[in-house]
Amino acid sequence: MRAVAFSEFGADPVLTEVPTPEPQPDEVLVRVQASSVNGFDLGVLGGYLQGVYEYEFPVVLGKDFAGVVAGVGAEVTSLAVGDRVFGVVMRPTLGLGGFAEYVVASPKYGLARMPEQLDHARAGALGLAGTAALNAVDAIAPKEGEIVLVSGATGGVGAYAIQLAAARGALVIATAQPGPPAAFVTGLGATWAVDPADLAAQVSGIAPKGVQAALHLAGDGPTIAGLIAPGGRLASTVHFTPDGLDLETTIVMADPSPETLDRLAADVTERRLHVPLAHTYAFAQTGQAIVDFTRGTVGKLAVTI
Repeated sequence: MRAVAFSEFGADPVLTEVPTPEPQPDEVLVRVQASSVNGFDLGVLGGYLQGVYEYEFPVVLGKDFAGVVAGVGAEVTSLAVGDRVFGVVMRPTLGLGGFAEYVVASPKYGLARMPEQLDHARAGALGLAGTAALNAVDAIAPKEGEIVLVSGATGGVGAYAIQLAAARGALVIATAQPGPPAAFVTGLGATWAVDPADLAAQVSGIAPKGVQAALHLAGDGPTIAGLIAPGGRLASTVHFTPDGLDLETTIVMADPSPETLDRLAADVTERRLHVPLAHTYAFAQTGQAIVDFTRGTVGKLAVTI
């Protein structure tokens, strides 16, 4: 099968031929139709996850996938060939990925049915970022009327988090550069857009006594933590824990259970959640999608397989 993979540390990802994976008895084989770029892909490609995961070269990139079941393991009864599914590649090693014509996954974790109203492109950009956003918002549990700071708001996780927090009645302060990025975050439901270059001053101007909660998806952790009122809540997807502050802190690791994926899909199909697709690339342009992601993007970059 064709896949976008890299053969060793330091090598560029290329479209190449790799063996088609075979599902275990408790797995299904998925013919991938779409995926998207995530920050996790940069960590894998840069070798930063050595010691956390074993790299099984050639390593295929891509955490997200959406497609159609093409094969079913002997123990699987919940899915059949032809079923539309989406999810997140969740494996103990790095080797298989979503930037490929086929991937294997278990119905027990990281996989869910795709509603008919949900197309492959949007489903392929929903799994990892949507899950991380939902887990982070659940961690801070915003109440109606509370002010919540979202730092790193223009990326995929941030774009989903703005919507999820605002839907619970929170007043969202979202980091975004002036101009189109600021319009992007307010269009998703943020009450205020603040320039990351002047974060402390602008947030303090809105909430002089501090915000009730913050999502740390990007940016300087100590600065963000210092803008939270004593006794407030912080959720960080970049493993930051502040010292010496009276805060309830949660380190967030995306947990794409089937129930979480079902919830996200329902929110999209019922128009409670918008998938912020910024651009869609052909399979052969995946390398360019990754380059564009590193340069900074507003929203999600999708890849059709």
